[in-house]
Amino acid sequence: MSTGSKAMPGRGPNRISGNAILGVGPINSHVAQVLTTDYRALSLPNSSEDQNAFLAEFAASIRVAVCSGPSGVGAELMERLTSLEAIVNFGAGYDSTDVAQAAERGISISNTPDVLTDCVADIALGLYLDLLRSLSAADRFVRSEAWASGHRFPLATRASRKRVGILGLGRIGAAIALRLEAFGCEIHYHNRSPVLDSPYKYHGSAASLAEATDVLIVAASASPASAGMVDAHVLEKIGPKGFLINVGRGSLVNERALVAALENGLIAGAGLDVFASEPHVPKELLDMDRVVLLPHLGSATHETRIDMAALTLANLRSYVDHGKLLTPIS
Repeated sequence: MSTGSKAMPGRGPNRISGNAILGVGPINSHVAQVLTTDYRALSLPNSSEDQNAFLAEFAASIRVAVCSGPSGVGAELMERLTSLEAIVNFGAGYDSTDVAQAAERGISISNTPDVLTDCVADIALGLYLDLLRSLSAADRFVRSEAWASGHRFPLATRASRKRVGILGLGRIGAAIALRLEAFGCEIHYHNRSPVLDSPYKYHGSAASLAEATDVLIVAASASPASAGMVDAHVLEKIGPKGFLINVGRGSLVNERALVAALENGLIAGAGLDVFASEPHVPKELLDMDRVVLLPHLGSATHETRIDMAALTLANLRSYVDHGKLLTPIS
């Protein structure tokens, strides 16, 4: 497939289509269809052997990569894409992409902020209510006919008027806080720096935030520097009556430390929508009634996925037509 000779915006001299665009990993079906029909884009093979042969032929021509958050454009792939100019990411998270190398080489990266904020915040609230009021466990209790057999379901924890700590008061964290205000909750937070004009109490560390609150909600973005920030020390500060909820990224929580904390009663329970090695979940968590496990549902609604696809394609079209991404990461 020829890239053509018509001059287009962007840094390269040729039109950005065909061999100049690469789809990486599983991509939203609508985005994948448009890549094929409108741009005649390439698609990275799945197997390592096929990838090597493919990249030997096409790597030098690829100027734009389109990917989803979980797949990303990692260090090794990026190194081989010597002409890469932009990465268009389907999703708010981009921790699977080598951001440091991209910055060093001047490669632009876009994501899809805002359009998934409400749905992720809704999932956080769902986990909050489920975890504290034991809703999933109560459902299993009824289905097992334990209730019909005369057994009593254990008392749960009141969800209203709790002190809630939000780790990462960005768009999603702020939307979670707004929802919890309706429950009369007292909101605390930790960021790398205080949020200007925030009405909530700031804490200088994750450990301080965990110690001051009843529920710690992880809504931060992931980076190499933030990996494992919720470690054994932070989990200990949550305390035996406290709860952890993670709707950020699995890498933000040390999963082995979390399993140990739950097994030893150091925290009361956990609600998790994300995991370190998705779709694999630590087997110790599977049989714990004090844990609510979701298969990364944060943005998984028809409406939000449509909006994410539209913004992904808008970023691609903007770069092809004007050499600029609409929602570049900061």
